[in-house]
Amino acid sequence: MAKLRILKEGDVGLRLKSRAVGEINARIHTLLDDMTETMRAAEGVGLAAPQVGVLRRVVVIEVEQGSVLELINPEIIAREGEQHEIEGCLSVPGRQGYTHRPMRVTVRALDRNGTEQTYVGEGLLARAFCHEIDHLDGILYIDHAEMDEEA
Repeated sequence: MAKLRILKEGDVGLRLKSRAVGEINARIHTLLDDMTETMRAAEGVGLAAPQVGVLRRVVVIEVEQGSVLELINPEIIAREGEQHEIEGCLSVPGRQGYTHRPMRVTVRALDRNGTEQTYVGEGLLARAFCHEIDHLDGILYIDHAEMDEEA
């Protein structure tokens, strides 16, 4: 496994739309492993492939220590409720802002074995799903944050 460099705000790669993963192979498995190591080293709760310079629809999330969700080609299929909470981003260090996100989100994605999974997240996990999937479309939380400020 290798720790990857996280792109920062201003890098054009963060604003590009990612391509779907067609084949889940050893390269995708290595990417998932390296992204998890990178996310943990940076003390984040999520990381999307574009944040490490890979324009593929791949996300890792760990809101509960030791329980990493690996999402390939994720899509939000349902949203419920609303939360208005503070958010930050490994690609926008030292800043945070309030965002409006759904309280509950249902996501469909492939796992590392290519099996379709459905995940339901509430609270922080719902926010993480939305935040990381936004990255896959070139969207940063600061695009819709209120009161963006120094952390």
